[in-house]
Amino acid sequence: MAVSSHARLLSPTFDCRSDPVLALASAHRRNTYGRFAHEPKSVKGTVASHGLSSFPIFKFPPNFVRQLSNKARRNCSNIGVAQVVAASWSNNSSPSSSAAAAAASAVNTVDAAAAAAAVPTASDAVALEGSVGNESLKVEEKGLVDSRTSVFDSDGSVAIHAGERFGRGRADDAITTPVVNTSAYFFKKTADLIDFKEKRAVSFEYGRYGNPTTIVAEEKISALEGAESTLIVASGMCASTMMLLALVPAGGHIVTTTDCYRKTRIFIETMLPKMGITATTIDPADINALEVALKENNVSLFFTESPTNPFLRCVDIKLVSEMCHQHGALVCIDGTFATPLNQKALSLGADLILHSATKYIGGHNDVLAGCISGSLKLVSEIRNLHHVIGGALNPNAAYLIIRGMKTMHLRVQQQNSSGLKMAMLLEAHPKIKCVYYPGLPSHPEHNLAKRQMTGFGGVVSFEVDGDLMTTAKFIDSLKIPYIAPSFGGCESIIDQPAIMSYWDLNQTERLKYGIKDNLVRFSIGIEDFEDLKADILQALDAI
Repeated sequence: MAVSSHARLLSPTFDCRSDPVLALASAHRRNTYGRFAHEPKSVKGTVASHGLSSFPIFKFPPNFVRQLSNKARRNCSNIGVAQVVAASWSNNSSPSSSAAAAAASAVNTVDAAAAAAAVPTASDAVALEGSVGNESLKVEEKGLVDSRTSVFDSDGSVAIHAGERFGRGRADDAITTPVVNTSAYFFKKTADLIDFKEKRAVSFEYGRYGNPTTIVAEEKISALEGAESTLIVASGMCASTMMLLALVPAGGHIVTTTDCYRKTRIFIETMLPKMGITATTIDPADINALEVALKENNVSLFFTESPTNPFLRCVDIKLVSEMCHQHGALVCIDGTFATPLNQKALSLGADLILHSATKYIGGHNDVLAGCISGSLKLVSEIRNLHHVIGGALNPNAAYLIIRGMKTMHLRVQQQNSSGLKMAMLLEAHPKIKCVYYPGLPSHPEHNLAKRQMTGFGGVVSFEVDGDLMTTAKFIDSLKIPYIAPSFGGCESIIDQPAIMSYWDLNQTERLKYGIKDNLVRFSIGIEDFEDLKADILQALDAI
């Protein structure tokens, strides 16, 4: 079986390319980390003695042999040949131009059938592996191997450092972004560290300050938003609070809106006053109230969602930005409900755009993250505070964000379509009192939404014709949506805000925020609309 496997490897369909230097480099990497260094010196046999002198020279991609060794238990049929071919250069050649010429000549004259017949058996490969071990000592004596590897006298040390300590391969040609799970980055020498500290060189330093996987996610979001820079952090609330703390000075003043995510409101009302920061709260569409707040206060920042949570109110981002900038105030829009695909807040004049990437950007209900995009100057101010406070995104989470973004346009298209259809269906149903969705002409900011949005999203809020328990019965009768506190994922989610988010307040207190007992927030996933429609209708029939 070993012979037939190797014979297939050397069939005419296999791509052979001459590159003795690369083949030798592969052998050096193998030998550097002592893979064969501890083999018995009594093992006999050379590459030439097994008829391999006429073999074609395979051009392996970087780290090919190392990767094969990692995969050997799953795909062991190829590793023997890989080691033999790579070793042939450490036995017979040096990385010189004459060696390259000889290799090219050998490839031009090799007979494919003879090469296949000369393939070693599995037992030959084992013997050859030992011979490579002997030759590795010769290579090291010639100065071709880093002498620092001689410190690895113990398998324990080899297990820790082999393949890593003295350089590792980079997966630049991988389609998917690698997950870099490290808490710190090393410098080869002190001079490199000093160059980095004095800004003559760019490098990573500590996991809280940056990660290669995380940077890919940041650059992808920046490209979508048309931003100079993006900071991605551990959650949407982390992004919001970090932004407020970094940009609003002690004793400053902010303007926000009545309808917003409750935890954001709690932070503004309870935490910011401890730093002397006050706030004016206005209706999202009340431009006159904004003008008064800007004139009467030294406003540092206007911060709101558009659309808002849970009533999907919309703010005229262009007009608000112009007004605030005239008074020296910054504008930050939380665009989580809109997504970067349905609304471009920065192009409309906002200084910063913020998202809970947990929602539509991640899109699979499997990751927590938040992001802030804008000018390099503003994002750098927030990033500097982030370096102090923390809240770094785990690289595994960054990978999930990257993966989710690759299908975001497909998901959002489906959710836009199903959202509008569902809003129209609900608005026409006799057991629904009111529907909140910016795509409906009945929505107070419908015309504004049409101007500044290209789609209206997949969240529909509505009021059931009934009380708290009637509404709960409707929700419990649904078969498809999950009862859960989120939105924007592939799976549909539904919740009753009076219970899910405001249950700690009594009914009167809830009504101060417009939260009625019969209010429902429905986040539509990517299921087939007809299935969702049938489920909604049967649940309404149950009440």
